[in-house]
Amino acid sequence: MYDVNSPKAEDFISDEEIRECLAYAEQNKSNAALIDEILEKAAKMKGVSHKEAMVLLDCDIPEKNEQIYELARKIKNEFYGNRIVMFAPLYLSNYCINGCEYCPYHAKNKHIRRVKLTQEEIRAEVIALQDMGHKRLAIEAGEHPTMNPIEYILESIDTIYSIHHKNGDIRRVNVNIAATTEKEYKMLKDAGIGTYILFQETYNKESYEKLHPTGPKSDYAYHTEAMDRAMHAGIDDVGLGVLFGLNNYRYDFCGVVMHAEHLESYIGVGPHTISVPRVRPADDIDPETFQNGLSDDIFAKIVACIRIAVPYTGMIVSTRESVESRKRVLELGISQISGGSRTSVGGYVEEEAEEDNSAQFDVIDNRTLDEVVHWLMDLGYVPSFCTACYRAGRTGDRFMELLKSKQIVNCCHPNALMTLKEYLIDYASADTKRIGDALIAKELDVITNPVVRENCEKYLARIEGGERDFRF
Repeated sequence: MYDVNSPKAEDFISDEEIRECLAYAEQNKSNAALIDEILEKAAKMKGVSHKEAMVLLDCDIPEKNEQIYELARKIKNEFYGNRIVMFAPLYLSNYCINGCEYCPYHAKNKHIRRVKLTQEEIRAEVIALQDMGHKRLAIEAGEHPTMNPIEYILESIDTIYSIHHKNGDIRRVNVNIAATTEKEYKMLKDAGIGTYILFQETYNKESYEKLHPTGPKSDYAYHTEAMDRAMHAGIDDVGLGVLFGLNNYRYDFCGVVMHAEHLESYIGVGPHTISVPRVRPADDIDPETFQNGLSDDIFAKIVACIRIAVPYTGMIVSTRESVESRKRVLELGISQISGGSRTSVGGYVEEEAEEDNSAQFDVIDNRTLDEVVHWLMDLGYVPSFCTACYRAGRTGDRFMELLKSKQIVNCCHPNALMTLKEYLIDYASADTKRIGDALIAKELDVITNPVVRENCEKYLARIEGGERDFRF
């Protein structure tokens, strides 16, 4: 039976509840009166239920769909403005004992090149990322008890935080590793991580078990309940994600919204982020194998409906998506994107030859970070390298309170401008710097608090003079 406050995965992600919601949405996808009622509720920007969100996702009335997209744009702008947070993944090791059918790291793949970075190699990768201008990383590693134990992850985090190269510092390390114990989550918390990220892949238990036939990840309940353990261990910020294309997208959309509802109701804080990757080609993996691929139109609507259902959450899109696809979903809900990414182990220092591929998936958007920053500014966005909330202790419910009270404009916006200024001075090409300086001058007017604006202008001048790392 469905229970949003149950600690058991099969209760808070109830198969019966999801199937009832899917049937309800199918029956009401042309019900204009009901859709108007849901949109009226959604316009209050407090979110809608998973059942209501499913109706919006299935809606087949063109003019109502336009209203859905317009509301998603409005909510995105109200909560996150035109700021886009920048990050990069850092792959530490592709050794893995799981049998995941969609990932080239799976244990039975005998021809992929297995690599595990030493601490010196991690240092070299981090310096390469710092030389691009990155301040925020998401570390990734396959699940392997002897090659990638928690001690290796903790040592790697310590190494990353210790590297100060020219004006470069990694100020936030997010962690995307396998589900683990509450004790080990406490160790990650003590190591100073930012967000703990774990993709569910699919919320359909039957499909999940088929896709994960062997290895620790095959335990559906242990994996699905991981965020509860992480948050009980003191990790304030967690990131959900579905790998769209593995299973029916409607089922997994409903599942991820239900998971967000569970965290907010049972734990007291919803997900800091929701990621929306799609299955992509990789060594030993052909997306055509999976029969649940989704079009760019459906993908865009998923982003819009998650934004409406969970208005406070950050939303992430990676370089799995094309330039055009990323552009489209930025305005509909996305608040974080990667740039200049490499998905191979050690790929930032030296790009791999095709025959030596150790990548988890093929990157579609291959532009440099500078090109992505330039592109974002051309579109009217403010690329942000900010990590201030994490380092100031504004995480979990404290961050959500700031976000929901709409005071984020006097905190995140000046921080975004100051970190962009750092990037422009230290790393940007001349043309990117020219566009960025003009954008900063314009965006100062967005800051509504006159004291904050005055101080931001002072800090920007001091950054121009060589100082770094100011924050509100």
